[in-house]
Amino acid sequence: MMTNLFSVFDPSTTIFNLSLNWLSTFIGLLLIPMSYWFMPSRYQIIWNNVLLTLHKEFKNLLGPSGHNGSTFIFISLFSLILFNNFIGLFPYIFTSTSHLVFTLTLALPLWISFMVYGWINHTQHMFAHLVPQGTPAVLMPFMVCIETISNVIRPGTLAVRLTANMIAGHLLLTLMGNTGPSMSYMLVSLLIAGQIALLMLESAVAIIQSYVFAVLSTLYSSEVN
Repeated sequence: MMTNLFSVFDPSTTIFNLSLNWLSTFIGLLLIPMSYWFMPSRYQIIWNNVLLTLHKEFKNLLGPSGHNGSTFIFISLFSLILFNNFIGLFPYIFTSTSHLVFTLTLALPLWISFMVYGWINHTQHMFAHLVPQGTPAVLMPFMVCIETISNVIRPGTLAVRLTANMIAGHLLLTLMGNTGPSMSYMLVSLLIAGQIALLMLESAVAIIQSYVFAVLSTLYSSEVN
């Protein structure tokens, strides 16, 4: 018996009081070593082209001041979130990206490292970001407060955006699926068609949200250089 609607997303598999649901986070990593043992397939070539495109885009976002190899951090972040989003669409597999514990664990260390690096190495540049160019002197104290708040809530918005988008689709799929047993055959066929359409939409959301998370992290990184 569910205590509330969101309890279906709670970790439930335990051995010796250890939650094993979070091991689903690493299922995607099991697919990577196989590519080193087989001849390059079409899927591998497509994936390499995707990574190359992301590398070029992130390099443009970071600009000439970006460090060499820093794009690989964000490509790895994109791949990890994408694998978890897609694996969570399969039945009976725990979706770790629908929990703030997981998304905040990704967003907070990134944001803190950007802030520490920026304030230590580019202090004047970071102070200049608090007051947009052309701001009247009267509004400067308010702009500093607004810019500080908008900067502080960045990891929260990153984490909540990913969590909310993933849990919304899964919740809708769960609610529609639970109404199936009480329907007639005609309505069940319509329900299955709706579920397939919603599953395709969730697949698109899985790609878009992982891309948005990686791109915003790249933009936050480029601001401290």
